[in-house]
This record gives sequence, C-alpha cells and structure tokens, in this order.
Amino acid sequence: MKLIKQNMLWFSILLLIVFINLSPTAFTQSGKTITVGSKKFTENVLLGEIATQLIRTQNVNAIHIRELGGTRILWSALLKGDVDVYPDYTGTIIEEILADENVTNDNLKDKLSQHGIGIVYPLGFNNTYAIGMKKEEAEKLGIEKISGLRKHPNLKFGFTNEFMDRKDGWRGLQRLYNLPQTNVNGLDHDLAYRGLASSSIDVIDLYSTDAEINYYNLKVLEDDLNYFTDYQAVLLYRKDLAKYYPQVVETLQKLINAISESQMIEMNSDVKLNGKSEELVAAHFIKNKFSIESNYVESTFLSRLWHNTKEHLYLVLISLSAAIFVSIPLGISSYKNKKLGKIILSVTGIIQTIPSLALLVFMIPLLGIGSSPAIVALFLYSLLPIVRNTFTGLQDIPTSIKESAIVLGLSSFVILKKIELPLASRSILAGIKTSAVINVGTATLGALIGAGGYGQPILTGIRLDSVSLILEGAVPAAILALIVQWIFDLSEKVIVPKGLRI
Repeated sequence: MKLIKQNMLWFSILLLIVFINLSPTAFTQSGKTITVGSKKFTENVLLGEIATQLIRTQNVNAIHIRELGGTRILWSALLKGDVDVYPDYTGTIIEEILADENVTNDNLKDKLSQHGIGIVYPLGFNNTYAIGMKKEEAEKLGIEKISGLRKHPNLKFGFTNEFMDRKDGWRGLQRLYNLPQTNVNGLDHDLAYRGLASSSIDVIDLYSTDAEINYYNLKVLEDDLNYFTDYQAVLLYRKDLAKYYPQVVETLQKLINAISESQMIEMNSDVKLNGKSEELVAAHFIKNKFSIESNYVESTFLSRLWHNTKEHLYLVLISLSAAIFVSIPLGISSYKNKKLGKIILSVTGIIQTIPSLALLVFMIPLLGIGSSPAIVALFLYSLLPIVRNTFTGLQDIPTSIKESAIVLGLSSFVILKKIELPLASRSILAGIKTSAVINVGTATLGALIGAGGYGQPILTGIRLDSVSLILEGAVPAAILALIVQWIFDLSEKVIVPKGLRI
C-alpha cells in the first residue's frame, strides 16, 4: 500500500507538471493574443490565414484556430470572445445566423453592431452555393437547370452536412423546386467530390469558387428559380478589437475588394490541387497585393508531431485522471448502496450513448471552444467503464470472504481497504484501460472545436485528400493507445496483489 501511495504521489506531481507546461496558454506568446478562427473548408482556412498574417504585420500576436466544426460554432465563439476574427459570407449571416432578425444587405452592418460585431465588407468575391453533377452525366440526361432534376427522382444526392440543415439549404431548395428525390445523404464537403468521381452519388452542392469544379469537369446547374442569394466573403470581428487594437482593424480593412473571384479560385487550386500550404499561399497573396513581407514559418512533420502530441496528451491526461479519481468512488458507492448504484450506473450509461461529437458541441455554450469543453466531454465518456468495472469487481467477491472478514470484527472501511479493493483491483484496472483507449481515440474529435491534438492533421488530410496527413494523425493516435495500454499492463504488477495476477 505504501508503494501505491508513492506512485500516486509521483503521478500527481507529473500530472501537475504536464498541466502547467501543456496548457494551451503555454502555446501562445507573451501579451494579448488575437485569435482568428476558420471553418473546415480550404477557402475559409485561406482567408483565416491571410487575416492572421496581416495582423502579425502590426507586431501583434495572432494565432489561427483552423477547421472548426461549423458556422454556429464559430459565431458562438465570436460572441463569447474565444475567437476575435473569422471569415464568413453575407448569405450565411443573413439566411442562417441572423435569420430571425429581418436582416438585409443594407442593414447588415447595423444588425451585427447590435451584437458587438464589426464587419470588413466585402472582400471582393461572391462564393455562392450551387448544385453540380458530372458534365457527361448531365448531358446524357439533358439536365441544364436545377428544375431539370425533377424528372430524375432516382438520382442520388450527397450534400454537405451543414447544407442539409441550413434554412437556405436542401429543405428550402427541395420545396422551391419541388424535387422528388429521397435518396439524400449528408457528408463532408471534400468527400462529396470523391463520391461524385466514383459515381456513388450523382448530385452535390458546390461552392462557386471551388477549385474542384474545373478539376472534375463538373456541370454547374442553372439556378433558374434564383434560390441562392449572394454570399459575399467578409471578415467578422469583435468590435472591442477596434478599441484596443485599432491598427489591426485598419489593416484588415485593406482586404475590402482586394480579392477577386479568379484570385480566390487560383488560391484554392494552389492548396487543393498543387499541394501548397495555406501559409505559403497567404504570404504570397499579401506580398503581391500589398507589397508586405509576411513573416511565417512553415511547419515541419516533426514540429507538427510534437505540437499535436503535446495537445493530445494534455486532453487525455487531464480528462482520464479526473475520471479515475471520480469513477472509483462512484463505483464503490454503487456497490455499497444498491439504489444509488442503479442511478449512478444508469446516468453514466446514458452519457455513454450520447454521440461524441454531439457531447462536444453541448459543452460549447458552457465552456466555449478549445481544450476545456473537450476535456469535460472526454471525462464524461471515461466514467462508465471504470464505474461499472469497480462495481462489478466488488460485487463478484465471494460472499464467504466478506463474511469471514465480518466475523473477524473488521470495520467496513478496513474490509474495503484491505480486502475488497485489492481483490477487485484487476477488474478496476481493466476498466481504466478500456477508458484510456477510448479516451485516446475520441480525443481526435476535439480538433473540431479547436482543441487540437492528433485530430488536426486528420481533418486537414480529409480536406486536402491527403492520405499522408490522415496517417500523420491516425498512426500516432493508435501508437499512443498501445503505449497507454502497455503502461497500465505494467502497473498491474504494482497495483494488483501478486496472487491475483495472470
């Protein structure tokens, strides 16, 4: 028992060191840091990177949290102050974000100001939604316009998940055009192009400045009922930024009418088709447009691996450690009090059934974006295996052993400490190992809400259709899961009594 206490002490010290050194605040430089966010498609990442590099030219610290999960996540983060600037589109703001406020292009600035938000408007190009399909397929079926889809109810539609749910998305399009298709699935925007190329789907939604439209030789169907509105690219920023950093807002205003549609398509192509980094493409644009040298450092594989590992370890260690310290007492309480145990096991079981992405999003209104909501969600997901195995391990101890301890006159606390917990230790440790492996895998989803980790290269790899980037996140995550399991296998020699080891 003394050895266990010593190990727990060293583990607590190590945890404290990790918490201090790996905390997200350790990744920023001294002073105020302006946070730029972006959505998880290439054009938005590029615009976010351009804004970030422009801000840095004013000798102000700026970080870019890229590829966040969606419009609502970024808008909430902007209102909350977790993000200071992010790129969006007028159609999205009017039709989706402020849909209930009677917003028009004329009063857009005033409506945003009521929320404490300023706007850099417009950036110079319109990236509206469009509907597209393979050109040869469209010609074969004689489809030129969206209304022409009515005659082909068997066509398979694959739309981005956000487009499926937006007020200006699929539902409204289906109503206006009276489209009969029922085989409609939601998927990632970049995966939709691959699905179209492989003929697993026939029709997808497009962004009009996508580089893939020409690359895949797609037919953009005419919006003959004028369903889609203008989606002028803009930058949204918190108005208090103008108060504390007026030079930053002034610099961002340089982007007004600075990017043409052809320039944006070219930049998208450089990243998606030519394999250039967003940092490099953004720096070239700033230099060519404004004659400003942008200081940026292209990350290497090793630097990205180290950075992602630190972030992933931070998420896993904090959430798993908290789950261990909470779950074992809950499991003991469930064993001691059967009525309470039913409630505890039911609640932790229900939590486990909530989809991981949904649980992450649920945390955002309370904790914002970043590591905090990810840690809480991972902590909740780690509870059930440990609670259940602690309860089961104690429950399965032979009654004769418990009765013998009572006959010897031992107190309940002593019986628990000296007999029951040691006998249940293998089962408890198995629950911890299960939680640890689940935790390492689930933590990759944290990248969708700005928590980083191994999920970041996976998201980027999916977006850029890069297997190497996907493996850059997936392989280390798998290795970390194996290492964690190996560590707990070794700890069995210390924690589990010798006579109970396999």
